[in-house]
Amino acid sequence: MTDLDQRRIALADELAVLMRRAGLSGRQLAAAVGWQASKVSRILSGKQRVTDDDLATWLTAADAPTAEAERLRDELRAIRAEEARWSRRAASGHRALQEDMAAREQHATRIRTVDLALVPGLVQTADYARAVFTSLADLRDTPRDTDQAVQARMQRQHVLYDSSRTIELLTTESALRTPVGDASVMAAQLDRLRALDGLANVHLRIIPLGATLPVPLLHGFWILDDYVLVETLHSDASTSVPDDVDLYRRIADMLWAAAAEGDAARAILTRVASHPSSG
Repeated sequence: MTDLDQRRIALADELAVLMRRAGLSGRQLAAAVGWQASKVSRILSGKQRVTDDDLATWLTAADAPTAEAERLRDELRAIRAEEARWSRRAASGHRALQEDMAAREQHATRIRTVDLALVPGLVQTADYARAVFTSLADLRDTPRDTDQAVQARMQRQHVLYDSSRTIELLTTESALRTPVGDASVMAAQLDRLRALDGLANVHLRIIPLGATLPVPLLHGFWILDDYVLVETLHSDASTSVPDDVDLYRRIADMLWAAAAEGDAARAILTRVASHPSSG
């Protein structure tokens, strides 16, 4: 059993103590908050991960003291941070991560991506994606399941052709000028971006070099309906807390308004293709 497993079990034990202290059985707690009794059982046995919303609901139902509630919130955040480390999440390679993201995208009606240094994954060519996965596997010292990861990323792109979804992709001219793979890989990638014009539900905008930005670009992020994912080099973080989601939506709106679209975006693609190393 890993240290992380032990921390999950310890958290479940503390939730059980709170429940009993409040004079509640598992069935009573479930009835009070509108859950299935089986959900309470799975949480207490460690078979179901505790979400932020789950913990907040449990703490309220058990009338947990303020200091104890805050301590348990801190512990859940620490567990989530450890779970999010790439050394753990990518321990079996990148394919599983792509499949997990695909499942989330299949349930989203609006997908928004803000990518600062790379072409958005949903529109990467296979060769571009292969170069990205190879580099990340080397950097993080994780298994190199590159072909499987590329295949899973290409499968993700089926969502582009579902007209019931709105997909908004934001990248930078700087990302388009940063070589990933050789010149032929970049040329094919630019062609791929130009081909997006044929998809009515997919919208691409590009932040030009030298553009004045309304907010500093600290990192990229993805918004899938009411869920936000932020990826860093050592881990990722996600949130569905309404205030957090609203913050990222505002940032995306401001950056979207500052980016080139339509003919202006196509002009950037043409300029980069013609003079890839110049500004």
